[in-house]
Amino acid sequence: MSFMEHIDDLRVSMIRVLAVFMVGMVASLIFYEKIPAFLNLPLEWAKNPETSPIGFLIGKAEPSLATLGELKEFTFMGVWSVLMYAAFAAGIALASPVFLYEVVRFVGPALNNKEKRGLIPFCVAALILFFCGATLAFLWLTPMSVQIWHHFASGMGIEVTWQASDYYSFVTMMSLLTGLTFQFPLALIILMWLELVRPRTLLKSWRGMLFGILVLVGLITPIGDPLSLFVLTGILFCFYLVAVGVGGAIVRRKRIARGDKPNPEDDDIGDDDDDEPDPDGSDDASSYDSPSSSSYSSSAAGGTVNSESKAVPAKPKSTPPPAEGDLSSLD
Repeated sequence: MSFMEHIDDLRVSMIRVLAVFMVGMVASLIFYEKIPAFLNLPLEWAKNPETSPIGFLIGKAEPSLATLGELKEFTFMGVWSVLMYAAFAAGIALASPVFLYEVVRFVGPALNNKEKRGLIPFCVAALILFFCGATLAFLWLTPMSVQIWHHFASGMGIEVTWQASDYYSFVTMMSLLTGLTFQFPLALIILMWLELVRPRTLLKSWRGMLFGILVLVGLITPIGDPLSLFVLTGILFCFYLVAVGVGGAIVRRKRIARGDKPNPEDDDIGDDDDDEPDPDGSDDASSYDSPSSSSYSSSAAGGTVNSESKAVPAKPKSTPPPAEGDLSSLD
């Protein structure tokens, strides 16, 4: 296809993804009573951990949190924000598989059969990791953060009134950002597959990577409590180690199929033996015979001159000037 045809194909893919996203939003607005009830589950699990599937990880709720009433909203626009957050969450959940399908369909014609076979499990892994991250945030991170917020508020003597728009935005963004963070190992594998970064370089930088993961987790989680920081940082660091191993295996197979050395680090080893002088002290320049010298030697040996080589005229011998009054040079 031409460039404009590719642009038109991209436009069609974007329209399809946006159409499915809008369908999810409209469906959530039609069933507006169901989606908010689903998003209320983390708050209910924070109040009553025994009702949660992983209540043993959440911990016991304080009595003041257990007796907390329903969510409140004080403005009309706040109610509209609640509906929009619920619709946005439903649209993202419904459009994610379609988005991955359109990505595969758009880049598929530019790939060979082997690359196409590798693209399908990559997209499946991206979808699974996204939903795993969103599920972890929904089941554990959000109820834990609600409990910690309420604990600090109670310690400072502050009565908390949970505003509905703030809570729904918190649940939606927490789940979305955690799901996107779980794409971190796939991004590393892509960088190694494109040979923009070497596996051994990533492995040597594990201290900086661990610190960066810790900072990222602290930015995602509203309250950086030690338990959530430790667990989420450990999960992402394990993803990092697995990604380095998988990316290293992919890079080695790619380089062997291409005829290169298996490890990218071997490219840094230069051929130093070619630059070292010979043991006998002679170099390449001295051992090179010019055409004129070779033709001279052949003519001296056989009495003939190579016709293909040009004769170099011999320089006249320089003689000292005659002494003053010497007339022998006139002969």
